[in-house]
Amino acid sequence: MIFSDAQKRHLTSSAFKLWIDADSAPRDVKEIVLRAAKRLKLAVCLVANQPIFIPTDNPLVTRILVRSGANEADKYIIEHAQVGDLVITADVPLAAELVARGVRAIDPRGEEYHTSTIPGRLATRNLLDAARGAGMFIPGPNPYNDRDRHEFAKSLDRLLTKSLKR
Repeated sequence: MIFSDAQKRHLTSSAFKLWIDADSAPRDVKEIVLRAAKRLKLAVCLVANQPIFIPTDNPLVTRILVRSGANEADKYIIEHAQVGDLVITADVPLAAELVARGVRAIDPRGEEYHTSTIPGRLATRNLLDAARGAGMFIPGPNPYNDRDRHEFAKSLDRLLTKSLKR
């Protein structure tokens, strides 16, 4: 991503933040976001319910440790993310709530959540969850790979560029 100094100042001066649902985000996603944040001087909040180690010398990066328990990180992100922010999460119910509030969200494979696609993604998630609950073996997602990494980086670049045009 190449941004002019004026574009970098715009991102830095705005309340724009990148949020990472860090408990489940792949290491590659965190690294891509942290590199972009350092280069563009963006605030990043990594929210997790377990300690996470990420080597960084960027004072704009905040690690937020929430109490353990189901959806505690999600609750924190919902309470603090604002319109214009960008959240990286694989959690479809979290993304649904954020998008309904006007917060942009993408998954670690680079797919942006939209009001038009969330109902289908939620239905699929709920169906698979019910099948697992009934004892059926349902395999999880494919392992994170180079293509996923590339698609995520491309989507992040596109969304950051959109944010600059505001």
